[in-house]
Amino acid sequence: MKKLKEKKNGFFKDFKKFITRGNVLDMAVGVIVGGAFTAIINALSNNILKPVINWILAAILGKDSLSDIYTFLTRVELADGTGPDLTQSIYIDWGAFINAIINFLLIAFTLFVIVRVINSVRARLDAKEIAEAAAKAKADEEKKKAEEKAKAEAAAAAVQAKEDALAAFYANVEKQTKLLEEIAKK
Repeated sequence: MKKLKEKKNGFFKDFKKFITRGNVLDMAVGVIVGGAFTAIINALSNNILKPVINWILAAILGKDSLSDIYTFLTRVELADGTGPDLTQSIYIDWGAFINAIINFLLIAFTLFVIVRVINSVRARLDAKEIAEAAAKAKADEEKKKAEEKAKAEAAAAAVQAKEDALAAFYANVEKQTKLLEEIAKK
């Protein structure tokens, strides 16, 4: 019983870990945005493109719309003889097929444009980051060179100070030696 409870707790712990992972949340957002995006594409297709296509088809084929383009395999007429009974007939609905192609092309084109814009922005940001990194590296290098130059100058100044102190010491020793020699002569 204890092992079963541990397995159950482990399952829910793993499930929680899976759900709270970033990729799953990103995917959920993508599905929601994709649903909204599909609604926009369907509205574009149904309300803007289909009327234009229907108008062109009416001019070419004499049909009123995409919904009137059928190839009947088995045609059943309505009882009043006004046309085919689509619920009883067997037919190929070319209009629905053309509509699906239009929707696919719209979605593919729109996604292509979105991905292209995102890649362009990403490339610009990457170029900007590279330029900033190069500028930072150059500034760091110049700072390092300036620090090394300052250290070298400080070391040279220290050496010069020691040389000056040593020269002063020798001058003082020489002066004292002359003084001692004068004292010894007297």
